[in-house]
Amino acid sequence: MDKLEAMRVFCKVVEHGSFAAAADRLGQSTSAVSRWVAQLEGHLQARLLNRTTRRISLTESGRAYFERATQLLLELDEVEASASEQAVQAALSKVSTLLLDNH
Repeated sequence: MDKLEAMRVFCKVVEHGSFAAAADRLGQSTSAVSRWVAQLEGHLQARLLNRTTRRISLTESGRAYFERATQLLLELDEVEASASEQAVQAALSKVSTLLLDNH
C-alpha cells in the first residue's frame, strides 16, 4: 500500500465530506477511494471514519489522524516546492553562465 497516497485520499474524503466528492476531485472511482481508506484503516488498525448511507463522520482517531496528516501533507508540498524552486534556480544559473561565457 502506498501510505502517502492513502493519506492524501483520506484527507480528500474528509475535506469534501464524501467518498463520491473526493473521487470526483481525485479522478478516481468511488470504490477505489473507498478501498484506499479501508486499506489505510487496516494498516493503522483503527477506524477513521463512521459511515452511514447518508454521511460520514470522523472518529476520535480519524480526527487526530486527519489533523496530523493534513499538516504533514502541507509540509511535504512546501518541501517539494522548495526543491523545485532550487532546481529552477540552478538551471537558470547554468544558462546564465553559458550565455556569459559565450560573449
